[in-house]
Amino acid sequence: MYKGYADFVKRHEYLVCVDSDGCAMDTMDCKHIHCFGPCMVREWGLEEWEKPILERWNEINLYSMTRGINRFKGLNIMLTEVNEKYTPIEHLEDLTAWVDSGAAPSNDALQKAIDETDSPILKKALSWSKAVNAAINTLPEALKKPFEGAKDALKAASAFADIAIVSSANRDAVVEEWTKFKLLDHVDIMLSQDMGSKAQCIGEMLKFGYDPKKVLMVGDAPGDQDAAAQNGVYYYPILVRREAESWAELRAVGLEKFKNGEYAGYEKEKILEFLKNLGA
Repeated sequence: MYKGYADFVKRHEYLVCVDSDGCAMDTMDCKHIHCFGPCMVREWGLEEWEKPILERWNEINLYSMTRGINRFKGLNIMLTEVNEKYTPIEHLEDLTAWVDSGAAPSNDALQKAIDETDSPILKKALSWSKAVNAAINTLPEALKKPFEGAKDALKAASAFADIAIVSSANRDAVVEEWTKFKLLDHVDIMLSQDMGSKAQCIGEMLKFGYDPKKVLMVGDAPGDQDAAAQNGVYYYPILVRREAESWAELRAVGLEKFKNGEYAGYEKEKILEFLKNLGA
């Protein structure tokens, strides 16, 4: 597997990009429920309103059209609501400005912004993000597993397509999880949050000469669909609470239509199903 663009070698005419958390790996719910939300409550001292805040965090990040949003963007949305409904969040405007700046939404980019601005809330956001990563590392291994059918579908796709992980998750966590279950056996390149947005990552992969109509993004969130649309490539949704069924259909139907140039009409049907699944 190639770690970056510099040493990547295109092997096939087709490219399949795959998200990790909540898509290939059944890790999204547990990470948000046990790590992201609780760490935010502790970092900002929000225990007084913990129950409604955690319920709202999960709604934003798991069960609505903002599912899969980058951690810092999700944090900004949640803290904005906390500021309006519960208690003032000091220097919130600094976090909003950084999130809206177009900077890569990663710990490294946030540290650079801290070095430039010395903003207290950016320091707290980085502290929270590091605490989240540490909490994720302590999750029981039994909670970190791929969805049924994901490995088989990736193996089938790798027979005719290059495979790229395109994830906004922490790189080390993705490597650990995909290595443990031997999913990396079917992957050619891994692109995580440190490589830029998902749309940017797909755009960089297209520079290797893929026809956009021979590129498929497999994801579980609107951000994945948007990243595909921005680059003019196809999208296949893994549906929330129907993940095993989605992976089985991708292997049996989706990949064949993609490989045979019959995907366009099928994609429209799947996107409608995807939007309905998230309550749109």
